[in-house]
Amino acid sequence: MRSLPEADPGVPDIRSPLRFLWWNARRQSRALLAGIGYATLWWLVQALMPAVLGKGIEAVTAKDTGALVTWASVLFGLGLLQAFGGVMRHRLAVYNWLAAAYRTVQLTARQAARLGATLPKRLSTGEVVSVGNSDIAHIGNSMDILLRGTGSVVAIITVTVILISTSLPLGLLVLFGVPLMAVAVGPLLKPLHRRQARQRELSGELSTRAADIVAGLRVLRGIGGEQVFAGRYREESQQVRQAGVRVVRVESVLEGAQIVLPGVLIAIVTGIGASFAVAGEIPTGQLVAFYLYAVFLIGPMRTLTEMADKLTKGHVAAGRVIRILAMEPEVKGGQGSSEGGVLRDSYSGVTVQPGMLTAVAANAPEDAIAIADRLGRYTNGDVTFGAADLSSLPLDEVRRRILVADNAARLFTGRLRDELTVRTSLLPSHTDLAPRSDADDFQGRPDGHDAAPGRMRALVRAGLPGRRGGQAGGGGLDGGIGLIDGADEERMREALYTACAEDIIEALPDGLDTWVAEAGREFSGGQQQRLRLVRALLADPEVLILVEPTSAVDAHSEARIAERLAGSRIGKTTLICTTSPLVLDRTDHVIYVEGGRVLAEGTHRQLLDSSPEYAATVTRGED
Repeated sequence: MRSLPEADPGVPDIRSPLRFLWWNARRQSRALLAGIGYATLWWLVQALMPAVLGKGIEAVTAKDTGALVTWASVLFGLGLLQAFGGVMRHRLAVYNWLAAAYRTVQLTARQAARLGATLPKRLSTGEVVSVGNSDIAHIGNSMDILLRGTGSVVAIITVTVILISTSLPLGLLVLFGVPLMAVAVGPLLKPLHRRQARQRELSGELSTRAADIVAGLRVLRGIGGEQVFAGRYREESQQVRQAGVRVVRVESVLEGAQIVLPGVLIAIVTGIGASFAVAGEIPTGQLVAFYLYAVFLIGPMRTLTEMADKLTKGHVAAGRVIRILAMEPEVKGGQGSSEGGVLRDSYSGVTVQPGMLTAVAANAPEDAIAIADRLGRYTNGDVTFGAADLSSLPLDEVRRRILVADNAARLFTGRLRDELTVRTSLLPSHTDLAPRSDADDFQGRPDGHDAAPGRMRALVRAGLPGRRGGQAGGGGLDGGIGLIDGADEERMREALYTACAEDIIEALPDGLDTWVAEAGREFSGGQQQRLRLVRALLADPEVLILVEPTSAVDAHSEARIAERLAGSRIGKTTLICTTSPLVLDRTDHVIYVEGGRVLAEGTHRQLLDSSPEYAATVTRGED
């Protein structure tokens, strides 16, 4: 049995939910067929036991010791065979469930990485979470139930043949009674699935609400909005609970029907069989066998109902999965190349000169973000990089050469050292989209602007040159860095010094070896911002675009970061989107944007004198 998950999940058939499920089944056909074989054996052995018991009872009534021993031995052998078949069936059922579930997870994770910023624009956080929480389980269940479901069909057919060969009336009764029992519970399935879909929808909305609250918890505490959002969450949680109760009501009726209806059939078969026994038409042993057959049929019949339910749920879940798999990213790369040079956004008129520290100050922050997105190829735009259109370059090359680092980038669980340092061996190629550890996934915008591939992941693929020039930084870090070699240690010191993050490392118990909690929640907003800046500086891309890199630090730290950043990026193409006068005063060139277009250009001091609009924006309207 192969280990899971598979290295390559394959290319799915997403033309329809049924084709996706069939593709899944074919991907694991050997294990599926083997499981069906063992499940069929397991059911058949149970189907034969009533006949063997009936023969044993006839041997007792006939006082035939030899026949009794023979049939007892056969029954013992069937018991051993049933145990073996049951163990193997269960093992393969678990394997098939896991194989289908893992494959679906791999496909959706790979597609999420491929879609990037497109995914959160099309689907809510709760919808994506629901796919991971429930849909993969339903798809796994649809593979698992095929084993027992197919075996139960074979068992019912076998029992029907035995009963017809023994007693035609009883055989026909079972032959027509079993399908009628299955059809009788059919009307309950549609309302059940409708209520389950509604519950899933509400659960997805609740997950989205929870994610929003957690992401903005600091802001909520700052404005005193915790109670308001807690009340909304409580209200939506009650709606989910009520939807769950409505689902359970139908499920309880379905479960009861699965007991009552087969019970009615058992009573009818037993009653007719008893009348035949009293009339002497069948021996006592056959009467017992008929009763046991009727009892046995409860299991296969319930399995058929369960199979209908799980296959329907799997079909619906597959539809939601292929909805994600069928999406195409808004931004795609080409096959061109560029030697680099001037980076220009034609729509806004922003031009980033190579080797200069340029700033974009916009009266509306969203305009600056939109420019950064276009320059980094996170949205479509008429952007040129040197003599080539940026859209003509392969996307992995763009990510390698142009890095956009904003304040939504996350710190993931793991050692802080792994969060800040970049290894060329971690991600060998852009096409390798297999799941990775948190430490390897440098995401750009987990708030919904950039998903799995992340802007920071480009750092890994970029590789790192040797030691760069720049100002060496401060002390107090002895024993806290300890990288692979002296050059790496020096580069880390420079980046920490530039971002004024030395005090953060000094305060940690194990320095850079300290384990970071999820999303770096042990750090304040300003500390996270400085650590993100360290990570961006260590990447050292050809073009570095920073979006408000000092918005969460105090004025004193901001002034130091601005001065040190200007020194460390001398001769390197850098664009900073900010309206901070402390940062703007340290740049080589400032571009003022209003209404999404360039309105004025020059140095910070020149624009203060020549552009009232610029002065009002960067001074916040203060005299």
